[in-house]
Formats: sequence, C-alpha cells, structure tokens
Amino acid sequence: MRDVLGELLSLLRLERIEDRIFRGQSQNLGWGAVFGGQVLGQALSAAAQTVPADRHVHSLHAYFLRQGDARFPIVYEVDPSRDGTSFTTRRVVAIQNGQPIFILSSSFQGDEPGYDHAAPILLDVPGPEGLLSEQEAALRVIDQIPEPLRAQAVADRPIEIRAVQPWSLLRPKKMPPRRQLWYRASAPLPDDPAVHRYLLAYASDFNFLPTAMMPHGVSWLTPGMQVASLDHAMWFHRPFRFDDWLLYDVESPSASGARGLVLGRFYARDGTLVASTAQEGLMRNRELPK
Repeated sequence: MRDVLGELLSLLRLERIEDRIFRGQSQNLGWGAVFGGQVLGQALSAAAQTVPADRHVHSLHAYFLRQGDARFPIVYEVDPSRDGTSFTTRRVVAIQNGQPIFILSSSFQGDEPGYDHAAPILLDVPGPEGLLSEQEAALRVIDQIPEPLRAQAVADRPIEIRAVQPWSLLRPKKMPPRRQLWYRASAPLPDDPAVHRYLLAYASDFNFLPTAMMPHGVSWLTPGMQVASLDHAMWFHRPFRFDDWLLYDVESPSASGARGLVLGRFYARDGTLVASTAQEGLMRNRELPK
C-alpha cells in the first residue's frame, strides 16, 4: 500500500537549493493544474524553515497570481522581511517557468500569555464516526465520475475528510451556503508543530470555495464554470494536532461579480477554536448571459 501521507509530507518539506530558496515538486490531482492548497502549504513550509523553531506561524495572507502546471516543480524564494523581538515576518514568492504564480506573507510569534476568548461552535453536529469519507462516497458513484478524475477520486488520500452534509459535485443541488466537514491526517504525524500547521494550510483549500456555489446549484464540474482561488488568509489561534479530528465549519456570506467569499473555522473535538480561514475565489459561469 502506498504511503500517501508520507508522500505528501515529503512534497511539503521541500528541497533547499540555496539559502532561503527551495524547490517543491507538484502533485497532479487529476485536472492538470496545481492544487492551490499545495502551493499554500509549500510556501508556508519554506517560510517556516527560515525562522527559529520556537516561533510559530499565527497568520498568513496569500494571492494566487497564475495557474500552476502540475507537470513541473515550483521554486520558492523567501524574503526575510523582519526579525523582531516578538514577531518574525516572511514573504514568499512561488515561481514556475520564470514567472511568479503565488505570493505569501506570513507572521510568526513565540508562545506568549495573554487574554483568551473564542467563539463557540453554534451548531450541534454529529461526530465523524458513522459518516462516509470522501473516498467511500466516491466509490458509491464511481460509474458517474468522469474518466480523467475517476482514479484520483477513489484513491487513498493523505487527508481523510468526512462531510456532515453530503453535497455532490456531479449533480449539485441548491443548498444554503454553509456546511461542516471533519478533517484529519490519515496516519500519525511528527510532533513538530510546523508540520501540523502547513499541512492544515494545505487541507484548508479543500471544499472551501465550492461552498459559495451551493446556493446556485453548480460546481466546478458544471459545464461552463471557471473556478479558481484568488486569495487565501489563515489565522492560527491555538495549538492542535492534525492527526486528531478537526471540524471545518465553512460558510459563504456573499457572491457577486463572478467572485465568491468563503469563511471557515477549524475546531478541535472538544470545541476549541484552533484556526480561521477566509478566501475569495473566481466562480465564473461562461454560459450566463452577458
């Protein structure tokens, strides 16, 4: 059996080719373009490898500039913007074929005591036990999945995702733009907090923008749809382990101008808020009248 989680961790660790310059290989998830979460996770990994180990990322803000090609590696150049007494800031540019395809700014801080409060989970949702994984759900409709995507859809996955509210990409129905999904790594992870954080950054791009398409009854597989992440922000509030289940509560408060806005919160099983996310993405239907 393939060690798919080990392969992903190797992909995210990167190859250091020069001081503050890294190279990452690309994975093909079936559609030829680089998955946005891969670039996000690799860029955060590159930044984290240039800061002291006792400083952990607490926020990141990123823009997707061009579509990446999954056939080729990506080079990550890290700018050491600031090394302060309390905070360390890094800017990362991802380059492919001589052009920037992605930029990330990230801030790191050491552990520090302070005031503490957090928004509670407002919904009573079932735990992950008894819910279908995305792989299990795909196996049930394998004959309906387009041939180019079929093998990847039913393959072993490094991140196990179980949806509380199932929603079909193949036959999307109109639903309110909010859903919850359980996430965890498919096997135990190293104790290094940086690994858990850049792996969660990678996973946070799954099922995110599609939430904005739910009230319109379309998905990225709908003919005529052009869908892409435009930006991504993430805040890490508290320590967590990504080899334990986390609940991703995602909602879309707005869509307009062929763009959708999505907001997310990751909760530990005990209800602790550990991270928040935000993204705006392109969701253009070329078949709509001008």
